[in-house]
Amino acid sequence: MITIPLQWRKWTVLVTTIWIMAFTGTNFDFPSYSTQLKSVLEITQVELNYLSMASDFGKLFGWCSGVLLLYLPTWVVLFMAAFLGLFGYGLQWLLIQRVISLPYLTVFVLCLSAGCSITWFNTICFVLCIKNFPNNWPLAVSLTVSFNGLTASLYNLIVTKTTSHNTNSPYLILNAFLPFVTSILALLPIIQQKELKIDGKNDTYTFTFLYTIAALTGLYLFVLDTQSQNIFVVAILLLLPLVSPKMMQLAVRYHIIGAFGVYLGEGPSYNLVEINNYEELYEESLEVKSCGDSAFGKLMEKDRIMVLGEEHSVKLLVARFDFWLYYVAYFCGGTIGLVYSNNLGQIAQSFGYVYKTEALVRIYSTCSFFGRLVSAVPDLVCCFYPSETYTKSSTTRTGWLTLSLVPMPIAFLVLIFIGTESGLGVATGLIGVSSGFIFSAAVSITSELFGSKNSGINHNILITNIPLGSLLYGVLGGVVYDKNIESSGSNICMGQKCYTETFIWWGCFCVLGLASSFLLFLRTRLAYREETITQRKQILLNDIPT
Repeated sequence: MITIPLQWRKWTVLVTTIWIMAFTGTNFDFPSYSTQLKSVLEITQVELNYLSMASDFGKLFGWCSGVLLLYLPTWVVLFMAAFLGLFGYGLQWLLIQRVISLPYLTVFVLCLSAGCSITWFNTICFVLCIKNFPNNWPLAVSLTVSFNGLTASLYNLIVTKTTSHNTNSPYLILNAFLPFVTSILALLPIIQQKELKIDGKNDTYTFTFLYTIAALTGLYLFVLDTQSQNIFVVAILLLLPLVSPKMMQLAVRYHIIGAFGVYLGEGPSYNLVEINNYEELYEESLEVKSCGDSAFGKLMEKDRIMVLGEEHSVKLLVARFDFWLYYVAYFCGGTIGLVYSNNLGQIAQSFGYVYKTEALVRIYSTCSFFGRLVSAVPDLVCCFYPSETYTKSSTTRTGWLTLSLVPMPIAFLVLIFIGTESGLGVATGLIGVSSGFIFSAAVSITSELFGSKNSGINHNILITNIPLGSLLYGVLGGVVYDKNIESSGSNICMGQKCYTETFIWWGCFCVLGLASSFLLFLRTRLAYREETITQRKQILLNDIPT
């Protein structure tokens, strides 16, 4: 058996999680074959929405993977996820090819199996990042999750370059087999992984290099149209992370990094004046704890999280008011973005831009990728500029979550009042960026607020809002769509009216999510501030000479 050098093992695990995430965001390409699936099954829009909802319902069983990872080797759970996807997507492909005939209920179960596999893959990658990068796991998670947003673009490129006839069925073949093949490639690094207690001192530079490669990959897939893209260039960009640790070692050894004015330090230095400043900050934080006897003050004080990273059992988690604020923010933010992407095929068709469906899917997917990538900016900047001002004011993740929800209602206003092709593209991009940020940041927020030990289970409890939201938002959209179908007997609705009422409702829900996330920010900012003060005091104590 090939043995991976010890110092490279965590990086090979990280790269394999990147590959896994890059090829398992298979729910994003549902619009590419949903119209064909609707035609084969001869179903209504509401029934089609139930199928997309079934894929999201698979997330209800995501917690099972978190439990299994406590008792089974990671590679075993990985292949269980791969077989679930192979089964779910493989039989759907045979159905669309009319090789087999299946009842609607069976297809619903197949979509459920496929959705379950996606969630299991995600959980495995989260756990691997946390185990192998105990100090820098937010960077590792954000990086891997970002590539999940590129799946639709990657699949679209593969289909465009390898098929000459106009059919969407190859998407299902890719959904079935690519995650399975990627799992085989990931087997060796995962088996040889070794849990580390301390990250290497050069991790910051390696992560910076990896994020740069990720940004270049996203820009290449976004800026160039599919016909101008080269599949071999994308393959090189996906393989390049494998050599990033060695390149950073050489850069440090030959002082290339230092030549550009960037140096690794042992940590920021402080003097006695700064110690006094931290005492003032601590006293200020004590004053903030008291919010008065008003109704708002009581709302702010009741059962609020005061310490970051406190481990929460499932029982304690669901009893937290902060958790339900977080749940509503996700439910009315990221989940709406996911449901919107599932309906992109029918939305484009009703607007009269059916030929733009694949382009819209690519826009949503790639913008989701950049949204996920941006969610790591606070962590990355903090590594290079560990100043008190930046850390104190900029790393409150719940505050970033609130900002990420702002584009959502704006996007639905664009869809309601501007029915042009460009307006549809801009709105899709805004929703993609916003929902992508939420998907990525949520993993870190869950671990920070409720502890990392049970994050694999706790995060899957959080994302149970996705199937519930898919049911609510999807059925709402389907009912409005079917209501506006003309009495001509056709099952296709044409015109902006088909989704206008739906967009109004979705926009209102987004405003509710924004308000919930803002309240969560107000209730948790003190916990983040005190965490910063504690960390700075610890650094000061370490720097005082004995």
